[in-house]
This record gives sequence, C-alpha cells and structure tokens, in this order.
Amino acid sequence: MAAIPHPNPNQNPNFLSPMLQPYLEQQQQFPPDPPDEETTSETDNESHMSFTNNSTVSNPNSNQGLIDRSTPALLHVSFNQDYGCFAAGIDRGFRIYNCDPFREIFRRDFDGNGGIGAVEMLFRCNILALVGGGDSPQYPLNKVMIWDDHQSRCIGELSFRSEVRGVRLRRDRIVVILEQKIFVYNFADLKLLHQIETIANPKGLCAVSHVAGSFVLVCPGLQKGQVKVEHYASKRTKFIMAHDSRIACFTLSQDGNLLATASSKGTLVRIFNTHDGTLIQEVRRGADRAEIYSLAFSPSANWLAVSSDKGTVHVFSLKVNAENLGNARSSSPPDSNSAVTSPGSSLSFIKGVLPKYFSSEWSVAQFHLIEGSQYIVAFGHQKNTVVILGLDGRSVNITLPMSFPFHILHVCISKYPETNH
Repeated sequence: MAAIPHPNPNQNPNFLSPMLQPYLEQQQQFPPDPPDEETTSETDNESHMSFTNNSTVSNPNSNQGLIDRSTPALLHVSFNQDYGCFAAGIDRGFRIYNCDPFREIFRRDFDGNGGIGAVEMLFRCNILALVGGGDSPQYPLNKVMIWDDHQSRCIGELSFRSEVRGVRLRRDRIVVILEQKIFVYNFADLKLLHQIETIANPKGLCAVSHVAGSFVLVCPGLQKGQVKVEHYASKRTKFIMAHDSRIACFTLSQDGNLLATASSKGTLVRIFNTHDGTLIQEVRRGADRAEIYSLAFSPSANWLAVSSDKGTVHVFSLKVNAENLGNARSSSPPDSNSAVTSPGSSLSFIKGVLPKYFSSEWSVAQFHLIEGSQYIVAFGHQKNTVVILGLDGRSVNITLPMSFPFHILHVCISKYPETNH
C-alpha cells in the first residue's frame, strides 16, 4: 500500500498543532492506549489527513444579515458520551443542548445556510467533529472537520474517497466510519493507527468505550449478523455471531465490558460479554418485527433501554454479576433498583414445551409514545431517569404510578429548534 505523506507541514514527527495544545493539556490525565505496532506502520490511500492552520471556514458570527431565517430542517441528533448533553445538526449549522435542565447551551449558524449532517461531541469540551449534510452541506460529505468552538473555526480535517457515515470520539482517538471501512486515528496528531474492513454499513454503526485506559471498539464484521470487537489495550480481536439476520443496532457499556445487539427483525436484544463473546442474556422487545432506533446501558449496566418504531421505549433489568463478566466486571456501583428482575411470561413454567416466546424475558417498564416517530433513548443523571429525544416535534405527557421503578424525562426536539423547546 502506498504510504500517505506526513500530514504535518514541517515533516517533524514531534509537530503538534498549536490549536490542539490547550485541549491536549486538559487530557493529560487520560493517557492514550499504547498503539498497535502492527497497524501503525500502514496507511490506506482512501484517507488523507491535514491540519487547517489557516481555515477558510466562514465565521458564523459575521454577515448575520445573509443568513436565511426561515424554518430550519433537523438533520441529526446525538447524545454526548455521558448523556448529559446532545447535539442537533440542522441545515444551517448546529445546536448543543443540556439535557437536565433542558436548555440550549450554544448555537452556530453558518453563512450560506451550510448544513451539518453529523455532530459528535467530546463530553462537554470545545472540540467537536462535524460532517456536512442536507441539500446545501457546509462541508463535503467525504470529510470530517475538527471544530474548536472557542475559536469558532475548524482546526483539522480528515478526507476520504467516499462518504462519511459516522464519527465517534474518545479523549485520545477519532474513529471515522465509511460504508465498508473504519479508520482509527490518534487525536494528538491525526496519525492513522488502524483500519478495519466491514460488511456494508450504511448506517455507520460503530461503538466505542469511554473509560480511560481501556479502548474497546465494536463494529459490524464481514458476515451478516456478525460483530467484531477490538480490545486495543490487550491487542485482542473477538468475532461474535450475534444474530441470523442483519445487525440493525448495537451499543457498548461505558467500560466496554458489555455489548447489546439487535437485528433487523427487532424482536430480541442480546447482551454479550465482549471479552469472551459469551451470551449473557436475551430479552424480548415484542413478537412482531420492528426497527430498533437505539439501545442504551445505564451507567452501571444494570438496566438496558430500547427504542423502536413501534412508539415504545422498553427498559430491561440485566443480570450483571461477577460470574458472567469474570475479571472484566465493571467497578461501578450498582443502581438502586438492581434487585428488580426482568419478568418472564406467565407460561414460563412449561418452558421447553411451548415456543421460546413464552419463556422470554420481558421489560420491567414501557413508555408508550407516538408510533412511527423516531426516538433515541439514554439514561439521565438523575436517579432512575430515562431521557428520550423525539424527532417528531410533538410533546408527550406521561403519568407514571408511584411504584414505578423509573421516571421519565422527555426532551422533545422540535423540527424548529429556534422556536419550540
């Protein structure tokens, strides 16, 4: 493979963009994982990396009179790594919101109504990854722009031959997802560390852990229904045949020890140990097919939330213990309601006689919203709280019984984020 020229202008391997220095100094308490010596020496001519020290991006605070104030279109919504904030990409820029209390933190409008099709936050810091989108994208669809909001400008970019399907950020890594490839970069100098071949991945499915010192990445494998787990700290790769059907959605626990997967059927969700690939638990969303929009573990991985196109959010109790996680068990304290167990069917006593459906594990809580609308779900920072982002622009009022194990915090993202919060 042809090597890519060093992205830094002075060809000095110790070069560091001065605009990344303040961020990197803040992250010194989070040392990066040791690079894989087998992968750092190779690059792929599909990608190109550069720092943009003299950015030509228009200043979002200038020429405000040129910005069209008509109703914006919502292109993208995603949580940050700890679910305390979320980002919205629209056809003229992006917005950042706090979940609880719900409020807009800041916004950026671009001259010429430049659309942002993906916004990836890095916890709550000033560094974001942006990808163009919409009818009039701000940036080419084959580029990832590293945005510093303190300077209101892009400080770096990653260019590819094909359209970018997704981006994931860690404090030490940038992960870029293409249709059939994934690239892993070092955050400090944008050096390519690893590349992964995948099956066709139009949704840009990929998940990374966020605990310092333990980098776990999960992506689709090369077969239908297969996922690939990369443990970078131990330099181990694990393949898991999670489903017979195509993988539709998956998520990792914060520490990377647990993986939840759903297929295109959308009836079952399976939870795996990422270290040995064993199936820990299988829970049932329902009997009919559904499109799973999102999966989310609670911080201590004792609960799992699932949203689908049926207009429901299910919460399942998980069986997380030392036996099924071995030495890889998370050190996080359990949630207060961890003693609650997932209910099975009332006919489970004849398990083995009737079909598997009747002995399935069911959710301990369900939130019924609007069928056909898209919602993504996470766990809030308040005790026993579920955060739901709705993309339908309508508000939902839900009253829960006093004995209900969960409270709901519904954040409705309107199609018109300027006017309806």
